[in-house]
Amino acid sequence: MSLYRIMLVDDEEEVRGAMIRQMDWEKLGFTVVGDAENGQDALEKLEQLEPDVIMTDIRMPYMDGLSLVARIREKYPFMKILIFSGYDDFEYAKQAIKFRVTEYILKPVNGEELAEILKRVKDSLDEEIEQRRNIHILQERYENSLPVLRELFLNDLVSQTAEVTDAEFRLREYGIDILDARKWLAAVIHVERLEQTGEQEFSGHQELIPISVRALVEDHLKPYCRFAAFNSAEGITVIAALDGYNSETGLIDQLHDICKESRRILGIAITIGVGYSCDRFQEIGHSCQTAVDALGYRAIVGSGRTIYINDVEPVNRGKLQFEAKEETELTAAIKFGSREQIGSMFEELAARMDDVKVHANQYQVYMLTIVNCLIRLMQQYDLEMAEMFESEEHYADIMKRVCRRESFAEEMIPVACRMNEALNQARDNTTRKAIVEAKSYIQENYADPELSVDMLSRHLHMSPAYFSTVFKKETGQTYVNYLTEVRLQKAEELLKETDDKTYEIAQKIGYQEQNYFSYVFKKRYGMSPTKYRGIRGNG
Repeated sequence: MSLYRIMLVDDEEEVRGAMIRQMDWEKLGFTVVGDAENGQDALEKLEQLEPDVIMTDIRMPYMDGLSLVARIREKYPFMKILIFSGYDDFEYAKQAIKFRVTEYILKPVNGEELAEILKRVKDSLDEEIEQRRNIHILQERYENSLPVLRELFLNDLVSQTAEVTDAEFRLREYGIDILDARKWLAAVIHVERLEQTGEQEFSGHQELIPISVRALVEDHLKPYCRFAAFNSAEGITVIAALDGYNSETGLIDQLHDICKESRRILGIAITIGVGYSCDRFQEIGHSCQTAVDALGYRAIVGSGRTIYINDVEPVNRGKLQFEAKEETELTAAIKFGSREQIGSMFEELAARMDDVKVHANQYQVYMLTIVNCLIRLMQQYDLEMAEMFESEEHYADIMKRVCRRESFAEEMIPVACRMNEALNQARDNTTRKAIVEAKSYIQENYADPELSVDMLSRHLHMSPAYFSTVFKKETGQTYVNYLTEVRLQKAEELLKETDDKTYEIAQKIGYQEQNYFSYVFKKRYGMSPTKYRGIRGNG
């Protein structure tokens, strides 16, 4: 196993150096990746050094150990932290516990004691990593949870809350063999009551009834078709995949036999609602809902039998409507999706027109509704319609051109893609303007010691996390580094052009502590402000 990365934080350079020299770090399983002389310095190095363990003194200037730990815990909740303290103080210990410090170590500590502590820390890290990396355990847990995952996914599928684009992958992942069929059909099984012959057998074991019925269903359907059976809020639900060698009527006959076998073998009366079949797998949710609707006719046609929705409701294959859910998905694809997603969405919408036989006017209304969805989006984001349609034609002429059934997808995909590009460009421009404004705000307010990401984010009406991400992406620097550069450039100017004392310059550029300003300045220029002034003055 590779060495764990450790970072030392102490305001005494001699202490840090002695600790680095005296311990056999590699033998203990660690490598020292860096050190820092105070909490502020440590925070600035943390992101770059990426240590697994921090060892810090509790008393330091600028930012003490407990303040450092509090800041670390905000961003790195699982980092191991060792605190050294010369104070056997309950309040310190209580704070350390609050911040989940790994070890609270009282000074002085000798090499043997520290080695023992580091061994415990290494063992803890080893155990955590072993748990994360143990593929066998993870695989076993995953396989044990597969039945539950299958049930949850199938319930989401029929309730139409599962992502259609993800469905095929998930079906294959969970070993549910119902893809690539000629058509699909859903059935829902409702347990009515115990027959006289079964009362004694299941008395006191009502929870076994659905299990027994489901086992009977699975045994009966396996020789006939591919299917998935699962428990849902409506009852035992079956999704059947019908291929060339089986049919709807054949499946209904099988389900009718299951009703008879359930009464004869188990003494249980069941009613099975059968929904409309569908030619597209994405419509299986509708088939399931119509199976539930079929169960609703029990009071009229009788229970303890199979009820096919076709037998009790007129077939309606002429509905062509742009649903609210589809509008939401199309809008999301145009705003955030790829060209491929947009193309796939329009091709799917256009394909629906081939699946139904309706009056020509209904096709026109369907296409106009989709086009108007795009136009509302153009108006919402101030996109020029002529640019998006690449035409100066009158609105009515545009509608006539794009609303041709045979070329609808071909006409609309380029329009939607141009909208997607325009919206992406607008987002990029907005981001760049925000960064320009942020830089200007920093230039105007760098002298404010309270200037922070939160303050700047509030000014720009952005979240701190998003602002930090886009600021670094646009400038190549973190906000803190950029602010420090601005302040130090102003300090340079004041050192060259004024006789202000160091503490006065510190206050003018936003540092309340003269010593910390001197520390930051020396870190950047390799010398103190006073020495820098002397050299520049002589130069």
